[in-house]
Amino acid sequence: MTTDDSEPAVQAPDASRTSASAASRSRPRRKRKRTAAAVLLGALLVVVLAAVAAIVYLGSLSQSFDTNTKKIPNAFPEESSRPSEPRPGTDGKTPVNILLVGSDSRGATGATAESGAPSDQRSDTMMLVHIPADRQQVYVISIMRDLWVPIPGHGSAKINAGLAFGGVPLMVQTVESLLGQRLDHVVFVDFAGFKGLTDAVGGVTVNVPKAFTAGQTSTIHFNAGPQTMNGEQALAFVRERYAFADGDYQRVRDQQTFMKALASKIATPQTLANPVTLANVVNEFSPYLTVDSGFTASAVASLGVELVKVRPKDLITFTLPTNGTGWSTDGQSIVLVNQAATAALATAMAQGTVPQYVDANGLANGN
Repeated sequence: MTTDDSEPAVQAPDASRTSASAASRSRPRRKRKRTAAAVLLGALLVVVLAAVAAIVYLGSLSQSFDTNTKKIPNAFPEESSRPSEPRPGTDGKTPVNILLVGSDSRGATGATAESGAPSDQRSDTMMLVHIPADRQQVYVISIMRDLWVPIPGHGSAKINAGLAFGGVPLMVQTVESLLGQRLDHVVFVDFAGFKGLTDAVGGVTVNVPKAFTAGQTSTIHFNAGPQTMNGEQALAFVRERYAFADGDYQRVRDQQTFMKALASKIATPQTLANPVTLANVVNEFSPYLTVDSGFTASAVASLGVELVKVRPKDLITFTLPTNGTGWSTDGQSIVLVNQAATAALATAMAQGTVPQYVDANGLANGN
């Protein structure tokens, strides 16, 4: 992205009782559907989640989602350069990894990058959504945009340079190489869509960690503590980094905070039970999404059904641990890889032991 400087029989005695009994028997099924939709919202974040909830409840919106989202025709690198597909468990399931890429405006350079060609586009926010094979939790792992890593075929550079050097396929290959995990889907989210999405759900209440003024993009001031944000405020909140001593680190934490608050708002009965609101969410935000060709409404909804046992507390967000900041040999300000923590996470993802990794590194409440 280019946010800143770069860039859902027993017969009764009479008819009325029969009707009431049937209605009563139908409630658990509707409740289960609502739970599945709410879980998906928490798992896939923001709009993808809202879209799924709407699709589960209103099948007619499936076409709207598939029509309005832009498609990446060549999202993945050559098969020979990719990690092998994981072996299914006894239930036939494998982990699912989704790369979320944030940007302010895709424009011409973004379209070029998404087509699989090099461009001057750089991703400004990266998040890896890891859904283990047992579907018991969902992990959202932020990857610092300035993380200094090997870019296949291009030496070492900031991880977001992969998009500029070789489009989406190289970006995917870079992340797959970093963590040794195969990516199943790629989703680009234009931050401008946060404004309409937030307004579509009637505002989002966020517990702001620390007071600041979003001077980078506006003059909006945020007090510490809970406050309800409209679309304009939400956009300023997730974009700001210059107001903080640790810059991108706090911006990433704020983005995680907002996404969890948004997911919680979408998961409320007032939202999930309102077809008009759900339709507005899908129609408002889907035009701001660009997805790989396999990430259809049907695929997203199917994943949501598998997540029926997940609860909001099972959505864990943290940032891939780093060794702080430093300088490259050519004078760039960079974020240093924590090789041990990165290798340990890769092993945990491969072995299905991410919960133990999170506990061992104190990441249950973020970092």
